[in-house]
Amino acid sequence: MARINYVELPASAFEAAADFYAKAFGWSLARFGPSYAATTTGDVDLGLQGDGGEATAAPLPVIEVADLEAALAAVMAAGATICRPIFAYPGGRRFHFVDPSGNEMAVTKSETLT
Repeated sequence: MARINYVELPASAFEAAADFYAKAFGWSLARFGPSYAATTTGDVDLGLQGDGGEATAAPLPVIEVADLEAALAAVMAAGATICRPIFAYPGGRRFHFVDPSGNEMAVTKSETLT
């Protein structure tokens, strides 16, 4: 079943944003490089993408699926525009699309490390 499991926020003031969420909500953010940090609860997690990375202009909901290629085909058949084809990142693979209302979203398939 597909579900939103992650939201990435652009963070132009990366350190200030990480500090804010830690202080305001007591969240622990793991660092995944100089411009990316995220909660790792396994529920709906939050990622902060600083200017040094590939931040989107707005919050980016990320939908988790069991079959990435099938999801890509379904999104395309439903009329979305693919703005980032499937790519790998530490922990999985994903693609980004723009829905008919202009919202950018991502679809991911986690990869279990062995």
